[in-house]
Amino acid sequence: QVQLVESGGGLVQAGGSLRLSCAATGTIFGIDVMAWHRQGPGKQRELVATSDSSGGTDYAEFVKGRFTISRDNAQNTVYLEMNNLKFEDTAVYYCTAQIAAYTDFRYKYYWGQGTQVTVSS
Repeated sequence: QVQLVESGGGLVQAGGSLRLSCAATGTIFGIDVMAWHRQGPGKQRELVATSDSSGGTDYAEFVKGRFTISRDNAQNTVYLEMNNLKFEDTAVYYCTAQIAAYTDFRYKYYWGQGTQVTVSS
């Protein structure tokens, strides 16, 4: 079965950096858009960054200049490098991707389980 598995979350001081990884596993035919969302405590889920299959990227205004999304298509992996972290960046970060499995060539939207990022002030 197709799965998305995030890693790299943890506790970091304000001003520090953290790199999240998300690997897609299973019998995969192709991956289109990959993205990161987050949901802070008591807050609504929000989109952080997106990456298309050709290298194009888009960012939420509140992370521009601080976060970088990238991907390794050969490894079916997407990354989120987070620099100059702020207390308000504390959230569960979720990896998402449009993926077509070998058993069904139609692209479907998958979500990972999430990884906790906690920024201390």
